[in-house]
Amino acid sequence: MRIGDLATRTRVSVRALRYYEEQGLLASTRSGSGQRVYGDAAVNRVRLIQQLYGAGLSSKTIAELLPCVDAGVSTPESRARLAAERDRINAQIAELVIARDRLNDIIDVTSRPNPQCDYA
Repeated sequence: MRIGDLATRTRVSVRALRYYEEQGLLASTRSGSGQRVYGDAAVNRVRLIQQLYGAGLSSKTIAELLPCVDAGVSTPESRARLAAERDRINAQIAELVIARDRLNDIIDVTSRPNPQCDYA
């Protein structure tokens, strides 16, 4: 598929896909006319990259970890890196749960009728 098709299927901009290639996160071949061509596996690859970015990993970290993903094996160092990222994400989730619970409390408290705030 061409880069525009991949962008549409993954909801990622063409510019981001080019950036992923520059960073060594995504690979393409070239057609006879020089256009980028991606295999179907690129869709899952882009989704993984997006998930890892969304989780706060840098492009450098992602680039270091993707060979382990591709090979289906890891080294002690890469496992430690993955575990550290997982632990960081778990800590973020815990903080987000606390923030969500506080927002729920605020919503509950501010949802009570208050004659001083009745501007109707």
